[in-house]
This record gives sequence, C-alpha cells and structure tokens, in this order.
Amino acid sequence: MLNKLEKWLMPLAEAIGRNKYLMSVRDGFLISTPLLIAGSIFLVIANFPIPAWMDWLSSVIVNKETGETLAAFLAKPSDATFTIMAIFAVMGIGYSFAKNMNTNPLFGAAVALMSWFLLMPYVVSGSVEVGGTAQAVSLTGLSLGWLGAKGIFVGIICAFTSVHIYAWVERKGWVIKMPAGVPPTVVESFSALIPATVVMTVFFIVNLIFGAMGSNAFQIIFEFLQTPLLNLGDTLGAMVIAYIFLHFFWFFGVNGGSVVGAVFNPILQTLSLENMEFFRTGAGQGHIICQQFQDLFATFGGAGSTLSLAIAMILFCKSKRITELGKLSLIPGIFNINEPIIFGLPIVLNPTMLIPFMLVPTLNIIISYFAMSLGFVPICSGVNIPWTCPLGISGFFATNWVGGVLQILLLIMGIIIYMPFIKIMDKQYLNDEAEAAKKEEEDDISLDDLSFDDL
Repeated sequence: MLNKLEKWLMPLAEAIGRNKYLMSVRDGFLISTPLLIAGSIFLVIANFPIPAWMDWLSSVIVNKETGETLAAFLAKPSDATFTIMAIFAVMGIGYSFAKNMNTNPLFGAAVALMSWFLLMPYVVSGSVEVGGTAQAVSLTGLSLGWLGAKGIFVGIICAFTSVHIYAWVERKGWVIKMPAGVPPTVVESFSALIPATVVMTVFFIVNLIFGAMGSNAFQIIFEFLQTPLLNLGDTLGAMVIAYIFLHFFWFFGVNGGSVVGAVFNPILQTLSLENMEFFRTGAGQGHIICQQFQDLFATFGGAGSTLSLAIAMILFCKSKRITELGKLSLIPGIFNINEPIIFGLPIVLNPTMLIPFMLVPTLNIIISYFAMSLGFVPICSGVNIPWTCPLGISGFFATNWVGGVLQILLLIMGIIIYMPFIKIMDKQYLNDEAEAAKKEEEDDISLDDLSFDDL
C-alpha cells in the first residue's frame, strides 16, 4: 500500500515543491512555528485541566489597580502568538514570495502586511447593557478574530497580489534612481517608493469598492465560506459534512473551527444542555451528537486528531525535521493544542496529508456515533469538560471508563492511518537532508589534503 501511495503522491509532492506559490505559503508559516510552540506551553499552563489550579490562577491578583489576575497574565503569551498569528503568516508569506519573485523580500513582507491591513475593517461591534437593556455599539479598533487564523485566507491573497504588483512595477523600471555614493539602504528605500505606492493605490480602490457595497473583504469571504453550512443540523450526516468542510478549510489555512463553529457550535451547545437536563431530571431525550461528542471523540488532539500524527511522527519517521517537530508537538497535542503541527509540518496546503487529515476525524465521528447508538458506549452527559483535558481522562469524565477506552482505540486507528502518509513525507525530507549534508561536505576544504610536493 505504501508503494502505491508513494507512486501516486510523490510526483504531486515534487510538483508542489517546485510551485513558488505553495512554497511561499509553506515557508511563510514556518516563521510562526517557534512562536506557536512557545505560546502553546503557556496555553497549557493557563488551562491545565485541574479546577483547583484554574481557580487559584483566577484568585491571585497581580495588578491591584486594574484587578488583573495571574490567569489574565498567563493568557498574554498565547494572545501574542495564537491570537495574532495571521500577522506573522502574512509577513512570512510576503517575504518568501518576494524572494521567489526575485525582488526585495523585506519590502515584499512590508507591502503584504500593508495591503492586508488596508482591507481590514477598523470597527469592533458588540453590545453593552444600559438600564437592563442590551444596546448595540460599534467602536474603532481591530478585531482579534481577523488578526488570528480567521484572517489568514485573506492574508494569503493579499501577500500574493501585493508582491506580484510590486515586482511588476519594479520590472517596468518605474523606480526612483539615486546617484552613485548614496548608501545602499537609502537607495533601496527610495526605489521601493513608487512600487509600494502603486500597491497601496490598488488596494485602496479595492477597499473602496467593498465599502461601496456596504461590507469589507474579510466579512464577505467569511460569509461565503459559511454559506454551505447554513442548513446543517443534529444528524450524523450533518456532522460528517460539517467536519469535512472544517478540515478542508484548515487545509487552505483558514481556521475551520471559526467558520464551521459559527454555525454549528450553537447547535452542539444546545444539544449539550439538553443532555445535561436529560441526565439530571430525565426530561426530554439524550443526543449522541453534542459539544462534548465533538471535542472528545471527533477531534481530540486538535483538528484532524493530529495527536495520532504526532505519535506516528515519533514512532515511524527518521528525518530530523519530522521527528523533532513530533517531539515538540506531543505535549501540546496531549492537551489538544495542535497549531505547531498544522503550521509547522505543515498540514496547510500539503496534499500528502489532506486525505488522512480529513479521513481520521470522519472515521472518529462515524465509529463513535455507532458505538453510542448501539449502546456500547454511553452518550455524553453534557457536563462541561475542560477542552485541554487529556485523552482517556476526558472520555471517562464525559461517559465512563468505556468512553476512555474508545478514545484510546480511536487514537491507535489514527496512528495507523497517518503512518503511510507521513512516511512518504519522511522519505522526501530524508533525501533533502542527505543532499544538504553532501553539499556541506563538498563545500568543506581541508588544509590536510593540500600538498606542495608536486609543485
């Protein structure tokens, strides 16, 4: 089977390896990888699934003037990484794509970020309670939702378009030329003036068009992605379809949880409340599909159930790049944090991993649904389990010991499914590492090999 997969996927992987757009996305996301790994450590500490620990963090007042607790301060590192990760991604993609377009990468990153912020809405909407009545308010500011994974898709488009325009203007020779003797930094700065102005003008016009339509690029794209999900409901088929969409969005760098969750999570949360009422009073009926079913049985370890992938990377791979990433991602993965793998391997725009990334959670949903419908595993009680609660323990708390066993079995199944696909990537990376080592050896010059006897 591995040979067949390799025969089919390797040519595709090689074609992708030569595609400057996909290479730029891949390399661009690598900038945020160390930040996400560091942020995930603080995220685990801040959300460690022990109620007494979390209560203590919330009780320790650090800033007496503002009332900020230790929990609030521990949330800052994740806010500085996960919450605004789109900024790093846009900069990285712009930088990498500019290098591939043979133009200045620093200015490429700058115009990518500028064009992205130019399209971004500077309005934050919400509500405040006045006299017992909720009043809608709009304030000037940046929404953290757009600065995070929700805004990456627009960021990718902005990075490619802006750098393309910048490089095109530069090749036309529409640049300010400075006389000889001017410092190189000053020369580069003035040469970028006209191309950057053209990029700004183009995106200003685009934003003006969206504004005339009464919306903005971010909102229109977000709503467009939501459209296929509007009719989903409380059925196995609905959940399978929803999670196929969810993981397909993640493949393109869009936070599928934000897109799908905006429609599907209210349904799941309502079903969880009904389950809690059913177990407490016996009124109504219980539901297999609910919020806990999603978090604990469908996508444990994060989107794609990538905890299985992290273990497969450690057990079956030999390349240093994959094994080291697997080790770094294992602990966050145990606590259901998987951004290091999503953007570090990456999963994003990696067709080799698309099939198992969508297949594993789909099978998790189907197997868990029938296990519960046939009575082998109790349905979830609706009790709110911390989302960072590790595998096995969370299943036990949500159902009973059988639920914990089911999670372990699903984990093993995921490892088996991910294994042949990650080995294909491992083989490619091993070849890359061997070529790099060979080149390094050829570049080394040893004085011991030099002789003057033959002169």
